[in-house]
Amino acid sequence: MSGESGQPQAGPSHAGLDWPTLQRDRAGVPGGVIRRAGAQGPRSWIQKVLEQITGSPRQWVTPSEVVPVTVLAVQRYLLEDEPRDTVPKPPLYCYDVTISDGVYQEKCYLDPSLNSLVYQNILKVGIEMKISRVSCLYNEKRLGQGILCIDNVHCGETLDAISLETPFRNRAHEEKPERPLRGGKSHYLALWNNEDPYGDIWLTDKQPEEYNFNNIKIISLSHLEMTWANRRNFPALLVRILHKSKLRYYGKPDKKMIEPYQTFLEVADSSGTVSVIMWNALCPEWYKSLRVGLVLLLQDYSVKKSYPFRMQPLPVDPQIKLISTMEICLNLRDPPTNIIIIPEKQVKPEWRLPKLNHRFITRSELDDMPENHICDVIGMLAFVGRVQRSKKKENREDFWSYRWIHIADGTSEQPFIVELFSTSQPEIFENIYPMTYFVCTQLKVVRNDTQVPKLLYLTTTNESRVFITGHRGQPYTYDTKNANQPSTSQAAREESQIQERDGKWHQDDRPMSSQCFQSTSTSLSPSKKRRILQGPYAKPVAVPQPEFFSQTKGNKPGMSSIFQRQESTSASILGKARKTISDRWESQMWREKSFGLIDHLHYSHVYPESIPRKFILEHRKFLTQQYNSQPAKYIPPEGRPPKLDDFTSARSLGHFEVTILGLNHEIAIDVAFLPMYCPEDVRTSQIDTLLTCMNYSCVYPPEVTVSDRFPGPRALAGDIIKAATELDRVHIIGILDICNLGNNKVEVYLQKIYSPENTS
Repeated sequence: MSGESGQPQAGPSHAGLDWPTLQRDRAGVPGGVIRRAGAQGPRSWIQKVLEQITGSPRQWVTPSEVVPVTVLAVQRYLLEDEPRDTVPKPPLYCYDVTISDGVYQEKCYLDPSLNSLVYQNILKVGIEMKISRVSCLYNEKRLGQGILCIDNVHCGETLDAISLETPFRNRAHEEKPERPLRGGKSHYLALWNNEDPYGDIWLTDKQPEEYNFNNIKIISLSHLEMTWANRRNFPALLVRILHKSKLRYYGKPDKKMIEPYQTFLEVADSSGTVSVIMWNALCPEWYKSLRVGLVLLLQDYSVKKSYPFRMQPLPVDPQIKLISTMEICLNLRDPPTNIIIIPEKQVKPEWRLPKLNHRFITRSELDDMPENHICDVIGMLAFVGRVQRSKKKENREDFWSYRWIHIADGTSEQPFIVELFSTSQPEIFENIYPMTYFVCTQLKVVRNDTQVPKLLYLTTTNESRVFITGHRGQPYTYDTKNANQPSTSQAAREESQIQERDGKWHQDDRPMSSQCFQSTSTSLSPSKKRRILQGPYAKPVAVPQPEFFSQTKGNKPGMSSIFQRQESTSASILGKARKTISDRWESQMWREKSFGLIDHLHYSHVYPESIPRKFILEHRKFLTQQYNSQPAKYIPPEGRPPKLDDFTSARSLGHFEVTILGLNHEIAIDVAFLPMYCPEDVRTSQIDTLLTCMNYSCVYPPEVTVSDRFPGPRALAGDIIKAATELDRVHIIGILDICNLGNNKVEVYLQKIYSPENTS
């Protein structure tokens, strides 16, 4: 029978619920699923709902008593087509929600009509929730088994503390690896994207092992290229991994593949480099154990003609031949591939395996790099942006996850600006914070020198990898550019000298703990970090503060409009609370038209989550969690967490609240304008008017003395407000950014405006 085979089946899985009426005598038995609360303990609300639905002639019920439950997990997976479906549907991602009533935990299926609550970050772990309607989805292949479905809920506030000690009522929900309640998939996906490995099916314990090469035949890649079409059996390959791509999930509702994953390895021997494709169940078994630089012995692989439209990354050594006519395929079967990691100490010089050559550049060199140039960077994180998502395709539920970061290397006043997409390394992507030593490989240069301000940043590629700790032993540590870092003893001497000279460290400049820097060659003193963050030309007193930034934006076109009103809000540099500056301008037209509007949309409020904060090391876990996506499982806080408003804002300019009136004078919208200080290439332009300030999204600061880090926000805001009078009755085209923070929090930002005479 399907329920006893141990294999995932279509429809409700074996990890559903067994009804109390049929399993009443099996409480606590390993093969059973019902745990009944003791006579003296509190009655389980989950148990009462199950009894109510089993006694109902309908498939759904309204619980006789609605009590709050807590959400412990929200897990996502792809639901397959039902057998009766004749037309394939687009991917439908479903969610299993684990709840607790204080007595039991229960894993429930979330009705797809409620998926939007997850998308909007309303239904999330750690909240209190009331369930007002439930139904049941029966497993017709196994008597008395089904799934509890959540059909209607009211989501409450986040709780300060939640107990994880309550047991599962259904013991099948405790089985490892975890399985979704519905469909034939054997695993869950990451909650917010498909690139990150998630769950306990992903192994990490593959280790190098000594191998006896006496009785094995090895073929070179160049020889294999010439003879593979005429071979049935292929000798072993001995290669080094040069590149490793992020994961690709290709699951579809109409495909009955249990683990539809794919990843590319670029491997090489002395004769050439070739692409290796790892398929399906081999990915969970091997992906997290295979690192760039490892030497592999590959046996029982298959060879096929290469896919013509895939671009291979450039070889690390230009002398190595790039083999693009064939691909090596690794699969769990057909045939079952044998992979062995060879320890580096067993690698012989006569094998002539290529070594890794990195393309490290400094920030001062980036200005001369051409568009699409591939490079590696290394430095100190000075800025970490909020995790954002962008759709891969319209009308689909697939997203990319990315964040913006700044990396300072001390060779320029400007940092590397990096658009960091998920590289299938969630353990790093979700745990980066300022003042961390950071390495990122295989970045692509994006630039446009014709626009003002000039566009110049780096973005990740399919083969990019990131590193933050445990740098010892990594191949890049031998590059002549990690080599100039001071040793631990030298760092200690520098720290002592600076402390004697300056008296004591500022809170954000104090040394990092040993757990955050686990490398002798990359241990940096606070003074070294400060010099890196400053750059070679920074003034001694203007020590930049590392920042967490929380802006989440998506570009959306605005509307033709008339700019009407300007007011400003600024965050104090020295204080924690925001202060509203009273400078304000209103046009005469706004005074006349504001009372006759059909609709006035208010989206100028900037929520605490969207204010960049100064980084404080001792609160790094809290800040890291605040600027990450919501986790799939509840993580208990350590102690009493602080509030975001307790952290000083990193924006000296604050923001301006702008009201835009539609051309028909019927609808107005309030938006926020967040200017920055203008970059060097903008300073030659005429930005002395508010219109041009908004066109460039920046302001030109007045000259300041060495003792002044920034001009006063009040003085700067006053100058801008004075320039606003020019905008009376001016028609503009506005580009707006819409930011959905979840929990019904929506912000709209003015990205750029154009006046008609400046547009075609």
